Amino acid sequence: MMTTRELTATSKAVVLDYMDTLMRGDFTALRAFFTPESTWTLAGSLPLSGTWTGPDEILDEFVPAMVARMVPESMEFELDGLLAEGDRVLAEWNTRGLARSGGRYDQHCLAVFTIRDGRIASVREYLDTLHAQTVVFA
Repeated sequence: MMTTRELTATSKAVVLDYMDTLMRGDFTALRAFFTPESTWTLAGSLPLSGTWTGPDEILDEFVPAMVARMVPESMEFELDGLLAEGDRVLAEWNTRGLARSGGRYDQHCLAVFTIRDGRIASVREYLDTLHAQTVVFA
């Protein structure tokens, strides 16, 4: 059994690897980070808010629905940092890009990742939904 310190280090490493893979744009490799029953919950009242279950829904429905509203080549991700304790990791990052509606998207995001057996079991993401509604979902 892992100590809390070991669990914290392992959980943080998983999320750091996930974010590195995301920033490289390797969406195929992202699938392996999720458990089969993983969930991704986007807070708020956006058209995409809600809970997505399993890697297929998360990566084949949720992510493409958001990316479809953006000019993909304009998208940039910048990790601000991670805080971890046990199986939970708080990730803070910025997403920037040009929305297909023409507006400039500059979003500060926070997400709480829960890691189980070295993979992502759940994510709860929080962002400025008014900015997203105004720019991305206009």
